[in-house]
Amino acid sequence: MTESARVDRKRIAELMEREEKRLEEATPKSYELFKRAAKTLVNGVSSTYQARDPYPIYFTHGKGSKIYSIDGQELSDFHNGFGCMVQGHAHPAIVEAIKKRCELGTQFALPTEDSVIVAEHLARNFRLPKWRFVNSGSEATMDAIRIARAYTGREQVVKIFGSYHGHHDYVMVSLGIADWGDIGARDNYRSVPYGAGIPGVVVEMTSAVPFNDAPMMEARIERLIEEGRKPACVIMEAAMMNLGVVLPEPGYLEAVREITRKHGIVLIFDEVKTGICTAAGGAVERFGVVPDMVTLAKALAGGLPSGAIGGTEEVMSVVESGKVYQVGTYSGNPLSMAAARASLEQVMTPEAYQHLNHLNDRLIAECDAVAAKYGFPGYTVGISSKGCFNFASGKITDYESFIKYQDFELCNLAWLYNFNRGVIMAPGREEEWTLS
Repeated sequence: MTESARVDRKRIAELMEREEKRLEEATPKSYELFKRAAKTLVNGVSSTYQARDPYPIYFTHGKGSKIYSIDGQELSDFHNGFGCMVQGHAHPAIVEAIKKRCELGTQFALPTEDSVIVAEHLARNFRLPKWRFVNSGSEATMDAIRIARAYTGREQVVKIFGSYHGHHDYVMVSLGIADWGDIGARDNYRSVPYGAGIPGVVVEMTSAVPFNDAPMMEARIERLIEEGRKPACVIMEAAMMNLGVVLPEPGYLEAVREITRKHGIVLIFDEVKTGICTAAGGAVERFGVVPDMVTLAKALAGGLPSGAIGGTEEVMSVVESGKVYQVGTYSGNPLSMAAARASLEQVMTPEAYQHLNHLNDRLIAECDAVAAKYGFPGYTVGISSKGCFNFASGKITDYESFIKYQDFELCNLAWLYNFNRGVIMAPGREEEWTLS
């Protein structure tokens, strides 16, 4: 890690102004489309995460590792739809599978063979026998928590402070990348809603703990038990992907597995970002710790909306028996299942993962070499197709160290600088790159 260097804030402001002007001069069509879009779309976009000040950049198409803006710019895509497109844009195998499926019908709200085959692949890869399909990561984590609550007969949820698990009320708590000041003692973090509209009673049913600190997790769980609020589940990413990339310290995941098993708490690994992108069996394969449940989405269907919930026979029995109604009109829809099958069988092969690992290792090494050469504050971290350069003066291991060490202004400048030179990264100081 490069030692902290003195950063000239005035120079950063000058560069920000220069780079923003350069971007705006190069994107007049995006600006014109934004003015039109703002009349009917809130902020001119379909999701707040697509918004950008003063206006978003609109895109037309993608091919392989490139995407193209409405102004004709060709960009190397390290954003990849927040990790959905690790297969690359318009991969021939996935395009062909979608075309064939379209000719046969795209939606029945009835099962197809492809859904069975995809579930068989996932059961082998993630070492969990029972699966259900949904349409997004938010649906996957929402249903997983409901299943865990039904299985245990309890309501409290434990999550990692700073982790994102979708936009439903259960987990839009103790999340945001904002400096709230006093977030509470490390063994008793406050439960803070992420935005308005989340009922207070739901907020209090979710408790947050620090990442990479198993003793603190157990202390919080034991306190909740004393209060009569024994948790139904712990939901977490095995490698944290909402503070850039934060890898688990040695022994951490094993300790969490032991703590949850000891207390009879369902352990859910949210692999919406790590699953498919890091290995065929995601973080379960990479780290060797098998949870009670796994949630998948993003890259599962090569860019089509899809998600999945995997679990043990025991946990998923509450769905099989009808105790829990896990439903959805578009769940396991033929189009997404055809794309997922093509991705798993033809695209995300062992050779593909070897290639991604090689590329990412090379990128990480080169970024660190450049930082060292110029005495730049920060370091690079990653796993398989995922990675980021942390503009940080110290090592980031959890939310508190992220807020303490990361340089928000440099993150914003880096996004602009890269875009103006033909590279698009995922926006936001908390995001990471995805290779394809």
